[in-house]
Amino acid sequence: MQFKSMVLSNVEVSPSYFRMRMTAPPTIGVSCPGQFVMVKVNPAIDPLLRRPFGVFDLGTFETEFTDCGRQTYLEILYKVVGKGTAMLSTLHQGDHLDILGPLGKGFTLGDPAGEKLLVGGGVGLAPLYYLAKELVKESRVHLFAGGRNKEDILCITEFDRLGVETYVATDDGTLGAQGLVTEVLEQHLSRAGANATIYACGPTPMLKAVAFLADKYGIACQVSLEGYMACGVGACLGCVVQGKDHSEATPDYRCVCKDGPVFDQTDLLWS
Repeated sequence: MQFKSMVLSNVEVSPSYFRMRMTAPPTIGVSCPGQFVMVKVNPAIDPLLRRPFGVFDLGTFETEFTDCGRQTYLEILYKVVGKGTAMLSTLHQGDHLDILGPLGKGFTLGDPAGEKLLVGGGVGLAPLYYLAKELVKESRVHLFAGGRNKEDILCITEFDRLGVETYVATDDGTLGAQGLVTEVLEQHLSRAGANATIYACGPTPMLKAVAFLADKYGIACQVSLEGYMACGVGACLGCVVQGKDHSEATPDYRCVCKDGPVFDQTDLLWS
């Protein structure tokens, strides 16, 4: 679905990190947490390509400006890292965006009886919040949030309000435990049940470490990959990763945008 959206708010929640809320049609149809949208930042030709952002939240609020009395909204969480996101950070309430989405395959919620372990940091937390909103309806949910320092730990209060039990680790110890978030995760995995599920989103080295722990403890694990996407629908092949059966003789490539961004970690070639 392609639609025009109006910015409702664009707030800096931590240095260089922003949370944007925008209007969305009531028929937007996000089928599962973990899907993403492609945002055209500027109606002009520069920057040319859309930017991908995970759906942080989706909901409605009361308004007198729609026929049904409610307005659907979509939220994204992003970090200013280049020209496109820098331009995005300058937008204000009332500005307009062109949106394509929701796209991709999201998370599978799994057995409600099993513990749900969410692992992320920085903008890696973006798809995990909407996932947590769905999981807490039936499951016990834990969040393991990591970053280089406290400024990379975002929106923890929102997770707390959902009833999610939160653990934090930072490299410099400015918030939570000092060290890697995977170290804190492993302490919990040693006592997690066999029907637990890990859901992770973040930089590839972290996801690789999480996948290793999932194998070590025999726990199901789904990962949401970050990729450089030009089209968002699998046409440009700019975001391919190697699948589990990949070799020089028999290439096995998966498009992050179309086949993912969420994968079972056993479907990928981490080495």
